Amino acid sequence: MIEDSFDYIIIGAGTAGCLLANRISRDPSKRVLLLEAGRKDNYPWIHIPVGYLYCIGNPRTDWLYNTEADPGLNGRSLRYPRGKTLGGCSSINGMIYMLGQARDYDTWAMATGDDAWSWDNVVPDFKAHEDHYRMDFGADPATGGNSRFSDMHGHGGEWRIEKQRLKWDILEAFAEAAVQAGVPRSDDFNSGDNEGVGYFEVNQRSGWRWNASKAFLRPARGRKNLQIVTEAHVYGLIFERAASGRPVCRGVKIVRDGRATKFKARSEVILSAGAINTPKIMQFSGLGPAALLQEHGIHVLRDMAGVGENLQDHLQIRTVYKVDGARTLNTMANSLVGKAMIGLEYALKRTGPMSMSPSQLGAFTKSDPSRPHANLQYHVQPLSLDAFGEPLHNFPALTASVCNLNPTSRGSVRVRSSRMEDAPAITPNYLSTDEDRSVAVASLRQVRQIASQPALARYRPQEWKPGPQFEKDAELLKLAGDIASTIFHPAGTAKMGVASDNTAVVDSRLRVFGVDGLRVVDASVMPTIVSGNTNSPTLMIAEKAARFIVEDARAARRA
Repeated sequence: MIEDSFDYIIIGAGTAGCLLANRISRDPSKRVLLLEAGRKDNYPWIHIPVGYLYCIGNPRTDWLYNTEADPGLNGRSLRYPRGKTLGGCSSINGMIYMLGQARDYDTWAMATGDDAWSWDNVVPDFKAHEDHYRMDFGADPATGGNSRFSDMHGHGGEWRIEKQRLKWDILEAFAEAAVQAGVPRSDDFNSGDNEGVGYFEVNQRSGWRWNASKAFLRPARGRKNLQIVTEAHVYGLIFERAASGRPVCRGVKIVRDGRATKFKARSEVILSAGAINTPKIMQFSGLGPAALLQEHGIHVLRDMAGVGENLQDHLQIRTVYKVDGARTLNTMANSLVGKAMIGLEYALKRTGPMSMSPSQLGAFTKSDPSRPHANLQYHVQPLSLDAFGEPLHNFPALTASVCNLNPTSRGSVRVRSSRMEDAPAITPNYLSTDEDRSVAVASLRQVRQIASQPALARYRPQEWKPGPQFEKDAELLKLAGDIASTIFHPAGTAKMGVASDNTAVVDSRLRVFGVDGLRVVDASVMPTIVSGNTNSPTLMIAEKAARFIVEDARAARRA
């Protein structure tokens, strides 16, 4: 039974889906349905920045995925959080605003043969939704504005970017130590070349998390042509055959409150379920590697080798240093008085540790001087713990996590059964190439170089993880596998490319190859992962896709 029909059905109310729903529903003649498997984003911990600690691993807000046991991590399996609520991962992530490097997008343009994805042509898409604090007073210095940043940053859009509302002496010392080790200072990581050390900018407004639901759904909620349905679990896409025999996506099947429902799409279905759930839905709907689908008894609609392949992620190696004479969150939060003071500061001023993103200080640098671009990213924190969600250690400490921005390892996302309820097999294949293993060892040595600089000497840093007794490359590589963890940036599992590339899933306008009426708009379309955090690039992808969708609809009417 068809419940209702819409012009556009968007699957997934995450980062991309919220923006798409806002943009497409601007045209009152187009009916738009936005489907979200999770609940509304009215869980209080979503909105308090430090609340990510209570959202990750929580079935209220997280899909609770885990990776397969990974040989590169010495057989360990990792928790693999994915947002399951309005706003998706923007409701549980680290809030870091990061565009990546110009070369990322120029590489995409070459991979797709479409200059629309070049750096010069994606910057306007970033700026289209920016509301950047640097531009709060415009570009005219006479009125307090900052003309130096006007070419790169926008104002008045929905996506708020602010400075962090805290500083720590231990982080200032680490920044100075990085400079002493040869890393330049940076006051803007989003200029196209993010090499340098400085504080991350964050998606917050006045000390509250600013997620995609607040930014893009709130302004659109009064539109009669936009319907948002939460707790809607997609059970497959609906296809028909055109007269030519080509498959056409005509709708979607969902289950909500135990009731199966179908919705019809007159124009397009848009998959924005993320780099894990988008390929999962495609595979269950018959789009994917034929052998995999046949193994699980799924009818093969179209054999597509690339669906679920090309998984890329940023693996961080979390090094921990004990320090003396420094104020850190470990010592503040491990007492009732400290916790009370932290809560009071946030309640009165929206500042302090409760306003913290997971990482405050960042650095981008090269694993060796011969590289033409920064290929390492540091997330530096005035705290230490064994893993997110675990208790803080009971000694003052600093964590310097370092990740390879451009991994050459490739993994996969594959259905493991014929039951849509079952989580897919997520196999990142971390550290599976010689280059990635070499960069991991070099990055550990570089952390030690920074920690040995004079700026940190007064705090007497002592390496606690992995431990100074380990010196040989083989030892450091094994320890990297023991202590490394994901920073939750899966991408690439439905990559953009050209038709002659049988591993490409969508074309440069994000239309699925060999299928009409179906488009993919999320981080899964990245041919290669960006050199930084992935949330804001996903918004850019959605901004560009919204324009493609409108343009293609006009072209179809004229044809």
